Amino acid sequence: MKDIDAIAVLQDPVRRRLYEYVVAQGREVGRNEAAEAVGVARTLAAHHLDRLTEAGLLESGSRRLTGRSGPGAGRPAKVYTRARVERSVSLPARDYRTAAELLAEAAEQAGLDAGLCAAARRRGEALRGSTGPCGGLEEAMEMLAARGYEPHLEAVESAEGAQGEEGAEGATGPAASVVRMRNCPFHAVAERFPPLVCGMNLALLEGLLGAEGPVRARMDARPGECCVVVEASKNNHD
Repeated sequence: MKDIDAIAVLQDPVRRRLYEYVVAQGREVGRNEAAEAVGVARTLAAHHLDRLTEAGLLESGSRRLTGRSGPGAGRPAKVYTRARVERSVSLPARDYRTAAELLAEAAEQAGLDAGLCAAARRRGEALRGSTGPCGGLEEAMEMLAARGYEPHLEAVESAEGAQGEEGAEGATGPAASVVRMRNCPFHAVAERFPPLVCGMNLALLEGLLGAEGPVRARMDARPGECCVVVEASKNNHD
């Protein structure tokens, strides 16, 4: 299916809501859950989810949602996740990806990493405009969502106090939150030139969020997600 035909499938409002819900979860989603989330009947949700799969926008599989196995565990249910393939439409046709890859290759071969990061930081500052640094994680998530990063909060265990007040083995420190991003807007180029493009991405977000504010961006690559995470700065904890 051509990209323009696949994207046209999202014109139906219910289908689009189902797609957006599945994408936002970052995990496999069953038909019952998706139907309940968007407020439609299961049969209608199943029809639209399968249509999205046929269009190549979702991928489907099956697993038992009960968490049990063996006799009495029930039949596997159909589940859906976002398709890994990218879809884009440009009228008239444009090929910015090839240009970006050529520029990235030339910059990498010429050792222009520092210059690229400096330019990216300046661009981030320009995008932020005259406003001050980002005020906190909630505001950071709004800024990141507006730029297509698909941010979500994830609780992480603090390393401080890992032994507990009495040094007891297995004690944990207080939970904190970090903003991870399910989407990298530069994914295609980052796959070919990861150090160069991920460094550029970090610098861009440093400029966008502001270096002196209560949040900071840092590298923490994880498969299937953006290589940068955002968290409360150390100064904000003090």
